[in-house]
Amino acid sequence: MAFSRTGGPEVLHLIDLPTPTPGPGEILLRVAYAGVNYGEIQHRLGDFGEPDGETVTGLEAAGVVAAVGEGVAGDPSVGDRVAAYLPDGGGYAEYAVVPAAFAFPLPDALDLRTGGGAALVLTTAYGVLAGAARLAPGDTVLIHAAAGGVGGVAAQLARTLGARAVYGTVSTPEKAEYARAAFGYDEVFVRDAFPQAVRAATAGRGVDVVLDPVGGPTRQASLDALAPFGRVAVYGEAARHPDLHLPVLPLWKNNRTLTGYNIGDLARRAPETLRAHALNALRLAAEGAVRLDITEEYDLPDAAAAHHLLGEGRNKGKTVLRVGGA
Repeated sequence: MAFSRTGGPEVLHLIDLPTPTPGPGEILLRVAYAGVNYGEIQHRLGDFGEPDGETVTGLEAAGVVAAVGEGVAGDPSVGDRVAAYLPDGGGYAEYAVVPAAFAFPLPDALDLRTGGGAALVLTTAYGVLAGAARLAPGDTVLIHAAAGGVGGVAAQLARTLGARAVYGTVSTPEKAEYARAAFGYDEVFVRDAFPQAVRAATAGRGVDVVLDPVGGPTRQASLDALAPFGRVAVYGEAARHPDLHLPVLPLWKNNRTLTGYNIGDLARRAPETLRAHALNALRLAAEGAVRLDITEEYDLPDAAAAHHLLGEGRNKGKTVLRVGGA
């Protein structure tokens, strides 16, 4: 599924391209499942730049290693099952080239369907909690977009990493009910007026950590929900608001921290850190400490329908594309 111009889901179309060849330090992945993420919507809309000819999106996938490039010795090997993060896209296809450093061995306890939605989502959730937010045992956490792919696993990972209480915000009461039942939040609030709800739930103290992929007014209001030395960890801009221009003095005077997590930057500047986050998160998933709730599955030619679902905010849990199957 490719696009040659930016626009709505209708710009996605099936196309036949030559099977790519892995270069030095790369592997060729025969894709079984690919995850669907808001990042791919941003790619399609042009947030990452204009497409250069026919462009295949898809930031995570799982499958079997079909070939390895020069310099890839033993890990992974041809025939290995891997979950892969694709920093330059390419997952919405039968074959994708992946940097070997971002092809993560898939534990036996996880099937390829789960792996297809894991590499970006689990890695991001683990990285934003353990890396950007510096989550400590006993911390309280608020997660925006609590019913989504990252939000759902972040709630579970936060518990595993020692959080004392985990709260969430969502856009509708239906999503709040789903998130409570599926992911074990202490409470889930509809996002309107959430700072007051957080202060009430924490006896006025606020939370130690806020995870924010939304942006705009939600990000601004999140600062008011922080306890002393609390951190707002930014990892997305789903609402596509203009960037905030925040004064620094209120951060200082109210003992607040604003931090960020960007998996693309880690891929460029600290790939070993990204890999460590991914392997830790996959291990926890294999041990049963965190569960990826796949609620929607589409065939690859129906990728536009999956994009409609996410773009309209109707998604719950994780959405995947079936490419080659299990």
